[in-house]
Amino acid sequence: MPRGAYLRTATGAREEFQCAPGPAGWRYVAPGVDLTVDSRWRPVRLELRTPDWTLRGGCAGREVLWVRGDREHTAEAHGFLGESPGFLVAVARSLRLEAGGSADVPLVVIEGAALATRLVAQRWSLLSVDTHETDLGPLPVEHWRAADLQTAEARDFHLAGDVVLAADGLELESLESPPNL
Repeated sequence: MPRGAYLRTATGAREEFQCAPGPAGWRYVAPGVDLTVDSRWRPVRLELRTPDWTLRGGCAGREVLWVRGDREHTAEAHGFLGESPGFLVAVARSLRLEAGGSADVPLVVIEGAALATRLVAQRWSLLSVDTHETDLGPLPVEHWRAADLQTAEARDFHLAGDVVLAADGLELESLESPPNL
């Protein structure tokens, strides 16, 4: 079970996490973040907490549903995208792309301490897959790009199994055990 810490380079904030496959699919847990996905990597249970807000959500068919405060919301979307690296893992794995492939996906983006939400369309591309030799055997590392289709703003990240190794504005500070492949 991977356990480690990410560092947000812009703010110096640290996110200690653990993730593991489970009976429902996969689960990512960090302070204020609890994300469980099914075997297709779709969010079945999400809970985000800040000092003043809680957001709970999941998917139902082609829609995602969430409650923030006392209001319920729905959107036809592929999933959620938040500040935690666990969301990058879940969305990337759900797309099941091969190197060179891309997919346009609507996502509900969750931002800031108020857990504000908005629907965005993004193009996710698996640019390349490189294999690195390690003491435990070969480690495939994927280079991904997620680009907002309205603003063209893009974010690159590198993924090995269920761990983000690096991303724009994010560093993997520590990792106690290898990623689940």
